[in-house]
Amino acid sequence: MRVLGIDPGIATIGFSVLNYENNRFLLERCGVITTPAHTSLASRLNRIYEDTGELLRLFTPDAVSIEELFFNTNITTGIAVAHGRGAILLACERAGIEIYEYTPMQVKQAVTGYGKAEKRQVMDMVKRICGLKDVPKPDDAADAVALAICHARSAGSLLASKGDQNPCSTI
Repeated sequence: MRVLGIDPGIATIGFSVLNYENNRFLLERCGVITTPAHTSLASRLNRIYEDTGELLRLFTPDAVSIEELFFNTNITTGIAVAHGRGAILLACERAGIEIYEYTPMQVKQAVTGYGKAEKRQVMDMVKRICGLKDVPKPDDAADAVALAICHARSAGSLLASKGDQNPCSTI
């Protein structure tokens, strides 16, 4: 399975392309989409939409894993991120790619085993899980890798592979 992980934003959007097969993770690519400061919101959204579409065309993922928004204290920043996230979701929908959304706590749980892990713990586990020498840079790219790992682990679980059978089964 190939997963495109996306850490949404408006100025910097993290992305990763992660292959998951036989319980092994192979990071194919990660980086960021950036939009120029002091440009209109519409221009930034167009850039995010176009660049996301290009990633989808280049890497043809089986699924997209994107972070759900979490508003902490700065609602203004959250609204801008929501706009960027909308452009990403639209590009994925138009490309016909399945979209999966995860909260920060779900990502931390999937990557470290603890939903309240600190950022440095998540980053260290991303490095270990993918067998990397260093943590991916910048942080937005590393966050996108964590999102891809989260989906790969969720989609690759025994319960996910059982389809319509009883999700409470232990088999």
